[in-house]
Amino acid sequence: MKNVAVIGAGTMGNGIAHTFAQFGYKVSLIDVAQASLDKGIATITKNLDRQVAKEAITEADKAATLANITTFTSMEEGVKGVELVVEAATENVDLKLNIFKQLDTLTAENVILASNTSSISITKIASVTNRPEKVIGMHFMNPVPVMKLVEIIRGYSTTDEVTNLIMETSKKLNKVPVEVNDYPGFVANRILMPMINEAIYTLYEGVAGVEEIDTVMKLGMAHPMGPLQLADFIGLDVCLAILEVLHTGFGNPKYAPCPLLVNMVTAGKKGIKTGEGFYSWNHGTKDLIVAPNFAKK
Repeated sequence: MKNVAVIGAGTMGNGIAHTFAQFGYKVSLIDVAQASLDKGIATITKNLDRQVAKEAITEADKAATLANITTFTSMEEGVKGVELVVEAATENVDLKLNIFKQLDTLTAENVILASNTSSISITKIASVTNRPEKVIGMHFMNPVPVMKLVEIIRGYSTTDEVTNLIMETSKKLNKVPVEVNDYPGFVANRILMPMINEAIYTLYEGVAGVEEIDTVMKLGMAHPMGPLQLADFIGLDVCLAILEVLHTGFGNPKYAPCPLLVNMVTAGKKGIKTGEGFYSWNHGTKDLIVAPNFAKK
């Protein structure tokens, strides 16, 4: 397997493309918008420059990585000749189902179709294809070039052969793959999102402020980043979408998203991507927001 297509040039998609390309794979990076592709390549270049500055790679390595990536606005053109497709579109179930329907008709029947979804059922995604045995989850962590973990999610019909191949492929990317079964939130987000949601409730109920909550978790629990800062980093809209999947999937009120989270997303305060969430963000650096009163009234 040497030819890979990545669907989506956003934060996760460009990181996945970067990682495959750096390890010698030929990558087709596909997005409907040329501007998104240009931005994705600019991000990859910036991240490679950072690796060069740290002497983790050479200028020749950087050039080879960029040469391995070709961009496409046409999915039909982008998936020609590939052996693996990794979908990294927005965490929206209807969008993903539509993409997989298209991929099923545009790719050869032996091509493996993977999703980078962080919560949506692989079995549900596979159900819209004629190859459910070849559909699997590859949940990379952000930032993809740095983070070691890949959750490998088996759908109900995913074969051992496909699972083993994707596990081995992940190892070739210098990642640590962990196989999990297909239930809402898998492992990472089933544990992480309720913690983030509870931190938001703690803020909403006026128990403590943003910085205090994050400091307790960093210094008391040895977390490298507090849950509210991490929520901003992930994207509050993404956190909300995952919690809604958990709430719907399990039917348990403990997964119900905090009203404060719902209101912030509705108001367009989504974290780093919009410049404001629990913190204000200036080109990736954070400043604590003082003005808003997060506590419920």
